[in-house]
Amino acid sequence: MKRFNFKLLTALFLLTAGCSAFAQTSSAAKVNTKSGPVKLEYKYQKDDSYRILSTVEEDVYVNSRLDHKARIINRVSATVTSASNNSGLHDATFMTTEESVGVDTGKTFSWGEEYHSVFEKDAQGKYTIGDEYFMPTVRDVPFFPDKAVKPGDSWTADGHEAHDLRQTFGMKKPYLVPFTANYTYKGTVTENGKKLHLIRCTYNLYTETPERTNPQPYYNDYPVMMMGFSDEDIYFDNERGMIDHYTEKFRIIMESAYGTVYEFTGTAHAEVADLVRTSTEKNVDDVQNKIQDMGLDNVTVTRGEKGLTIALENIQFKAESAILLDSEKLKLQKIAKILELYPNNDILVVGHTALSGTEASRRILSEHRAESVANFLIKLGVKDKYHIFTQGMGSTQPVADNYNADGTPNREGMARNRRVEIIILDK
Repeated sequence: MKRFNFKLLTALFLLTAGCSAFAQTSSAAKVNTKSGPVKLEYKYQKDDSYRILSTVEEDVYVNSRLDHKARIINRVSATVTSASNNSGLHDATFMTTEESVGVDTGKTFSWGEEYHSVFEKDAQGKYTIGDEYFMPTVRDVPFFPDKAVKPGDSWTADGHEAHDLRQTFGMKKPYLVPFTANYTYKGTVTENGKKLHLIRCTYNLYTETPERTNPQPYYNDYPVMMMGFSDEDIYFDNERGMIDHYTEKFRIIMESAYGTVYEFTGTAHAEVADLVRTSTEKNVDDVQNKIQDMGLDNVTVTRGEKGLTIALENIQFKAESAILLDSEKLKLQKIAKILELYPNNDILVVGHTALSGTEASRRILSEHRAESVANFLIKLGVKDKYHIFTQGMGSTQPVADNYNADGTPNREGMARNRRVEIIILDK
């Protein structure tokens, strides 16, 4: 059974136009409770692009026994495709990946499952979104009153969580859990030279499903009850009309018709950053010129679907392994200087192989080689492990022929296909 992740992308109610850095020291910031009344509202501008990266530390229990501890990285990249004074239309891609806590495997975070979503959000924080979209999970939080508030003022507003139970219970639409959120405006704090407005948000979840919805003949189990709570501190940049960062404690409990009880408890925090557009003709030309000036062979630069792509063709490892040769480490040390020019953009390292061996062995080898390159870049200080992801494609995306027309191996083509791509993500 697929592991549940009820707080999947728990930070993603932060979807707003604009970005800033996450501050870990918020809890220690002094709150000014003497600030005057202020009207809190979101502001949107067309073509604003941003990336949200949240980290969830989660304990998962099944029937009261600890099943596993997990660290979940959730990434969203979004663009405001249209905007008016009162709302913005967001086109977003969500990705989630997970590792077990307490097990040091040396692995990087692999590029996980992607979700596409389109939704509208108004100035007060209300979502308009279709049932075909499963992300974001938390919706209509925070919601602001249509009037000025002063420190100590409280209000309530309805919201809901939308959970993806397709694989486990065959539910074709998001499983919606309503709640009423309680808000208190605490005042202002100053962090990194910015004035932020602190809003406390708490809510309790509870819903029952008396009978199975959208039944499938091969699914007999279904959720009959979900309950839980969320306790959040939200730091809002009212000048820019967006959330700056947040922290959260949560607990979710779900019972299935078969009597299985799942419990998820933990904490979450998020960081937000501007997305610098990397995949432009000018950037490709500039980076290609830098590659040539560095004297690097078998390295190409292209405009990729996810961002500017630097491909190291015929990259050399020890035979049938993922151990980089020293010559390739020297290449990566030079390429690292280019990657450092994009400090706010995450990196995806993708491994590829030639058409030899089994499909499974090719996939595993490509994954290990991508991890080897990513770990070396982390060691160089280009990114930490939370901002560089890996993916292994095996031989599924060749750039040249592996064999000649007469069936003999095409050595040159195989060398080109045996490559690692470093993508500077701009979406």
